[in-house]
Amino acid sequence: MPWLLSSKDDLLSSSPSERQCERTAFSFYCSVREGLPVWLLEDMRSMEVFCWEDGRPRAFLPSEALLYAIVHDHREYAHYLLNSYSVNTLRMPQCSFCRSHRSGTPHLSVAVRYDRISILSMMLETLKDFATSSEQQEFLDGCGSCSHGTDAGKTAVQVAVELSRSDCLLLLLVHGAQPDGLDLALQMLVSCEVSQQRHAQRCLDLLLLFLPKPQPPHFMQEEPSRWQGLLGNKVFSWLCGLAPPPLLLQALRCLAQSGPDQISTLPSFLQPHSWQ
Repeated sequence: MPWLLSSKDDLLSSSPSERQCERTAFSFYCSVREGLPVWLLEDMRSMEVFCWEDGRPRAFLPSEALLYAIVHDHREYAHYLLNSYSVNTLRMPQCSFCRSHRSGTPHLSVAVRYDRISILSMMLETLKDFATSSEQQEFLDGCGSCSHGTDAGKTAVQVAVELSRSDCLLLLLVHGAQPDGLDLALQMLVSCEVSQQRHAQRCLDLLLLFLPKPQPPHFMQEEPSRWQGLLGNKVFSWLCGLAPPPLLLQALRCLAQSGPDQISTLPSFLQPHSWQ
């Protein structure tokens, strides 16, 4: 590349323009999309790809490369980035457009939106193994998207509930994310298409497993007959604080708190859909 020169004066005069940065970033995006080998992608990222920020070029960060890997499901590249740069791979720079500071990371929400379960699992394992407990909770429960983004103001759990990504939701909850989407899960259950009802029901079931203490949404109390018919009398009464949880639900909640990874090993008749 003509701007990779040893002289400082030459570097200042020959550094890439904003247009050149856009071209290199797009070329890198296409290379990830095509599934090129990891070594080649890293050579490109570290030596040829630039971003334009604050009126000057800068190197393309591993966290930005990970977003490309998530979008295009390049699992080998995602694995390499997370192994090489650990939690730093999930730390995004300040957005150059809105100048906002993110409270979490967009990577989890992007993985949920594109249903990249394998890469989501890699990221959550990285957080579990290398992040402090406070860092892990910030990443899990923060709204990592910018204010102008698709998932602005939403946690990864809320995105999973909104899109009925039950497998992604289970991964997030198992790793300690707050189950903060009960209202949305109930609304999705009655508004989703028939093809999504099974996943919407499972999302609701999983939230009920992990809720510390349910707070019934106001719309349930406004239409008790409707929700009683949808949820069953026992679950409805528990959500409204009128009765303890059903025995099977109580047992599964205890299991979730002691070892939630064991839920998937239960026989089918003990899976969440049988609580009612």
